[in-house]
Amino acid sequence: MTGSVREDGFPSNGSTDMSPEQRVPEWGGDHLADPAGVGPDLDDGDLLGVDPTELTDEDLIREMHSLHRTRLDTLRHAADSALANHLRRTAELETEYLARHPGREVDPSRLRDA
Repeated sequence: MTGSVREDGFPSNGSTDMSPEQRVPEWGGDHLADPAGVGPDLDDGDLLGVDPTELTDEDLIREMHSLHRTRLDTLRHAADSALANHLRRTAELETEYLARHPGREVDPSRLRDA
């Protein structure tokens, strides 16, 4: 038996074979980094946000907290382009956090047996 396919061409059977980025039709990142792809109501600053490397530690944490707080609503209800932007920004901020804290404390209770 084959799974059904939604109008957008993605399987509706809840398959986890693709990452969220692959399931968002516009995802690719090129149009997000290309100013020519920016609509008339947005400029680069509105779409890209502040470069994470320019944020203080406090601002970086605040920005990540805000993104994680709005994650479920964005995933469930936002337009595909908003979800793609959310995924991109989350990756940028988390990558910067990990670069600043490579030896971050790992809670042993969060580890699984190998």
